[in-house]
Amino acid sequence: MAALLTGVTSCKEGKTQDENPFFAIEEWTTPYGVPPFDQIKAEHYLPAFERAMALHEAEIDAIVENNDEPTFENVIEAYDAVGDMLYQVNLIFGMVSAAEMTDELQQIMEQMMPRLAAHGDKIGMNEELFKKVKTIYDQRQSLSLREDQLRLVEKIYEEFVRSGALLEGEKKERLKAINEQLSLLTVKYGQNLLKENSKYELLLSNSDELAGLPNGVKEAAKTAAEAAGYKEKWLFTLSPSSMIPFLSYSTRRDLREEIYKAYTLRGNHDDELDNKALIEEFVKLRIEKANLLGYKSFAHYVIDEQMAGTPEAAYELLEEVWTPALERAKEEAAEMEALLKADDPSATLASWDWWYYAEKLRKKNYSLDEEMLRPYFSLENAQGGIFFLANRLYGITFRPINVPVYHKECSAYEVLDIDGSHLGVLYFDYHPRAGKGSGAWCGYFREQSYKDGKRVAPVVSIVCNFTRPTSSAPALLTIDEVETLFHEFGHALHFLFHDVKYRSLEAVEGDFVELPSQIMENWAFEPEMLKQYATHYRTGEVIPTALQDKLRRSSLFNQGFATTELVAAALSDLDIHTLEQMPEDFEVNAFERKMLNENRGLISQIEPRYRYTYFRHIFDGGYSAGYYFYMWAELLDKDAFEAFKESRDLFDRSIAEKFRREVLARGGEAPGMTLYRNFRGQEPSKLPMLKGRGLVSEPEPEVVEAEPIEMPDPNDF
Repeated sequence: MAALLTGVTSCKEGKTQDENPFFAIEEWTTPYGVPPFDQIKAEHYLPAFERAMALHEAEIDAIVENNDEPTFENVIEAYDAVGDMLYQVNLIFGMVSAAEMTDELQQIMEQMMPRLAAHGDKIGMNEELFKKVKTIYDQRQSLSLREDQLRLVEKIYEEFVRSGALLEGEKKERLKAINEQLSLLTVKYGQNLLKENSKYELLLSNSDELAGLPNGVKEAAKTAAEAAGYKEKWLFTLSPSSMIPFLSYSTRRDLREEIYKAYTLRGNHDDELDNKALIEEFVKLRIEKANLLGYKSFAHYVIDEQMAGTPEAAYELLEEVWTPALERAKEEAAEMEALLKADDPSATLASWDWWYYAEKLRKKNYSLDEEMLRPYFSLENAQGGIFFLANRLYGITFRPINVPVYHKECSAYEVLDIDGSHLGVLYFDYHPRAGKGSGAWCGYFREQSYKDGKRVAPVVSIVCNFTRPTSSAPALLTIDEVETLFHEFGHALHFLFHDVKYRSLEAVEGDFVELPSQIMENWAFEPEMLKQYATHYRTGEVIPTALQDKLRRSSLFNQGFATTELVAAALSDLDIHTLEQMPEDFEVNAFERKMLNENRGLISQIEPRYRYTYFRHIFDGGYSAGYYFYMWAELLDKDAFEAFKESRDLFDRSIAEKFRREVLARGGEAPGMTLYRNFRGQEPSKLPMLKGRGLVSEPEPEVVEAEPIEMPDPNDF
């Protein structure tokens, strides 16, 4: 490996060594210390990783070789502070490669993932270092430590134990080999999926193929085709911002079937991009890893350090939601089947029909077509909405700034605290393109930290795949895209508000991490919020009250489907990761069908939100044995939002400040439930979550109908 790296970098060694911006990472003179993306090139990453790992090892050696008696300061605090350059390089590389993957970056990832895994193992299984950590851990109750310092000692000790520090001999070596193999599988799985997402195109060329599609959807597809080099064509891809509108409006059932099957069969074609064999290897290795570390299954290993504590607790929550959600979904399917039979008496409702007939049903039951709403949800207005909400709740403001960006479509803002002081920097990267991963996420190029007693502000980024603007209209968002923006913005606020002294205490439990994001979704369509940002992109008219009422009354529409597909994916994740040994006859698709369709009764008209072959969260992300996190956090976010509703002021500054102080600012300085109780003053209730999903009934509040208004024709947009 060392020889290979030398070969890759030696031809440019002189220039790279002198000009590699990562080598001057402590001296960056960019505004607010953001990464100098205009200087960083792919060729810089390998040398930067090399130097950063060497520096990290030297810093670890300094702790180990210190002959002074072990203390909290020279062991625990020292360990928490080392590896800064490696941490920064890895953050930047990870964020850029996820949003702007190239062949060069893929090659670097293939080389570095196993090396980084080995580097982590070398430190996590360093016996002399662990002895010093254990010395402090054993003495912790007698060291007069602050609460956060005690938490730090325990977290670091647990980190070493979970990394295999207590293993000996062959077991320790086997764990190292497993971690290296898992890192390679992760890279391969992600690359296969990225290629699968990119290669499919539904290219249309005549009006018959476009039947049923609103003008705005057609114009977006034509713009996409032109960008891809096609003339007089309309292009649809597997990006949800392209696929979902097609599924919702196209009258061509055969084309709906084609694009939806292309989506649900990703990584499942028995070709060079097939992920089934990789998944089987993932499962084998994860079971073995868990067993080596003393756990019955990989799920037990993962969830042991989460709020849920055990897979059984996670299952209990999911099963409580599953049964009523599935029953509701069956009722929804029956209504849609009736509409389908009216179109074609011989047809049977299939999964690729759901969006089309759901949209018909929404229009029939609520006189609401989502295309009516999109003109009121331009991306610019939605961004203004999240800025308004953050200002009302927390007093913070956002100022556009000119800083280096990794892609020309990115924009950046300085975030100013209520007193005008610098809180952080926030990037936005909104639209799909080749090389960008699917979905939406929020991460950081620099995490909040403390240096020489002063807070180092974070540099945060929100990355999405939203509908693009066209030649005649700005980017007009769907309801789902609006919710996604509020969701990711919640993650961003969490990172921006962090005020944690120790890096090892930044992270919260996985099933807590979605609380700060999901709570923001609760405001998105409240009337008080809508009148602030939901204005027609042409006329500036605020979304009419009658349309708001339709939106409110339809808020529980299709919730059976939405909840079932989400919980199906979470159960599927737990099912495969609670295996205590690999079945001899294991086959990925058969296992999935048996657990979901045969054992739990999932109807054929609904696919789980993610099938194993494209379930990136659990095979190329941080949610393995943890996709249940979303439902667990929803229990918390709905209960937390009740605090604002109970105050009769959804923008109550005092409640928001308490949420910031007790939840958002503290990172992982205390267990998640402790943080939550400190904010709420009580245990969370499941009832708001169940009501929010429409799984328990409550009396419908009396609504005074607004004067009827003439609705715009969706085909105008």
